[in-house]
Amino acid sequence: MSTPNTPVVSIAYHSGYGHTAVLAEAVRSGAVEAGAQAHLINVDEITDAQWELLDASDAIVFGSPTYMGTASGAFHVFAEASSKRWFGQDWRDKLAAGFTNSGSKSGDKLHTLQFFQILAAQHGMNWVNLGLHPGWNSSSASEHDLNRLGVFAGAAAQTNVDEGPETVHKADIATAEHLGRRVAEAARVVALGRAAVAGAAA
Repeated sequence: MSTPNTPVVSIAYHSGYGHTAVLAEAVRSGAVEAGAQAHLINVDEITDAQWELLDASDAIVFGSPTYMGTASGAFHVFAEASSKRWFGQDWRDKLAAGFTNSGSKSGDKLHTLQFFQILAAQHGMNWVNLGLHPGWNSSSASEHDLNRLGVFAGAAAQTNVDEGPETVHKADIATAEHLGRRVAEAARVVALGRAAVAGAAA
């Protein structure tokens, strides 16, 4: 149950080969570290109870691998199914954020994150960006920097296509954890603000 001091963050994700699931767990870990109640929801096998959990969440973080320049087919099925929530604007004013993984350094990951942003906007949600300077962009920088791929809209990761989930880069995992903390902290601020406004109006 959500309280102003313990917001509920749900991570709605699809993972084709396990790499994106590693990032989803990192987002969850970061959110819990920041004091949130956090839930992982695999949209490929989402239940009615999990839809209701999304409805009750303060923030929803979308996650998917980038396939052919966009989110996976399974995530698109989930996005289209969320139109039932869109009709009633059930997710209006919730926070939203996103993360993705691809085999290439670019891989058109930005398009996937922008797809998430538009999905969130259609639901009337408020987007939380990564809030990090880019890493690994100077002679003194390192591939171990946070946000090593230099993405601002959300958390982005790159994993070689011939390697398994255990090889997801530690810097990308740390960046996803940062996103989870940032979303949880933003959700707490919003919840406390709403409680203060309600108290002032009472």
